[in-house]
Amino acid sequence: MLSSEELQRYARQIRLPGIGIEGQARLRAARVLIVGAGGLGSPVAMYLAAAGVGTIGLVDFDVVDASNLHRQLLHGSADIGRLKVESARDRLADINPHVQVEIIAEALRADNAMDLVRRYTLIVDASDNFATRYLVNDAGVLARVPVVYGSVERFDGQVSVFGVPGSACYRCLFREPPPPGLIPTCAEAGVFGVLPGLVGMIQATEVIKVLTGVGDPLVGRLLLVDAARMQFRSIAVRPDPACPVCGTREQTTLIDYEAFCGLRPAAPHGDAIVQLSPRALAQRLAAGDAPLIVDVREPWEYEVARVAGSQLLPLGQLVERAASLPRDRDLVLLCHHGMRSQQAAQWLRSAGYTRVANLAGGIDAWSVEVDPSVARY
Repeated sequence: MLSSEELQRYARQIRLPGIGIEGQARLRAARVLIVGAGGLGSPVAMYLAAAGVGTIGLVDFDVVDASNLHRQLLHGSADIGRLKVESARDRLADINPHVQVEIIAEALRADNAMDLVRRYTLIVDASDNFATRYLVNDAGVLARVPVVYGSVERFDGQVSVFGVPGSACYRCLFREPPPPGLIPTCAEAGVFGVLPGLVGMIQATEVIKVLTGVGDPLVGRLLLVDAARMQFRSIAVRPDPACPVCGTREQTTLIDYEAFCGLRPAAPHGDAIVQLSPRALAQRLAAGDAPLIVDVREPWEYEVARVAGSQLLPLGQLVERAASLPRDRDLVLLCHHGMRSQQAAQWLRSAGYTRVANLAGGIDAWSVEVDPSVARY
């Protein structure tokens, strides 16, 4: 039974047709796992806590950074440097002390996902990378736990409900991930600060609808959000009988999702890309042993911060402009944190360039370890 305090807190929600006391009791009994305590996870967690979802699990290994604060409203300036799950726990406790918050301060991985997912009624995918999206989807389907999916990039967002019996899953829509580097991350492309709030609130709405049975959830539909034009449209998403996860069910276990998404180097161990530290690069430059530093970031990033003498060649132009790079000189690839440049180095290696290295940690590590006059962003 709901306490008198809970009845008062949720009174205006309980009055809604289709929710009532029974629907509110379902929310209190529910256990929702939110993967990611960032831009999407912030509004999802806050609105689910306010709505009275009994147990909220938060999975995130990251710490709060100043660059998060324009969109991740679970956290404030005083939380910079704290684990996001700890900051989130404190905020949610203030929103609703009746809600139990379970924090998992680690990455969701193939070796822990099934154990975690099976403990919850529903999963919210509030992640920001393809490897985690495929992992969440596959774990949800295998454990028969629904997934409320959301994603954002620049001014655009997507929301759907996957894994409900008879419905499609994420792999029915996107069987294979895009080639590494084709889709920029939010750090690389930017994100309209209010967009995660908008998309996250829609995700929270879908969670409440699925848990209470009220309304018509986004099952079999992908909602597309264009915040720049403030337009919404939905497209039908049908189950794919050939889907290896929910169709043929030939995939019965979780896989190596970093390798699946091309994030793990494909080269044999003995032929792996050399990872050059910022200090090692600085020593080579000081000694006059100057490699060609190829910066694969976007032009606006290059304007903000650069290593003197580097050559700008954005990753999206690498294939068409690779012939301009010398094959008889050492090349050091550079980006913001070392991920795009790793992809560029791997592609150059496959194209026959043998004298290729990656700047570990990117220009951000260069600023921290070598030249603090280079702006961090």
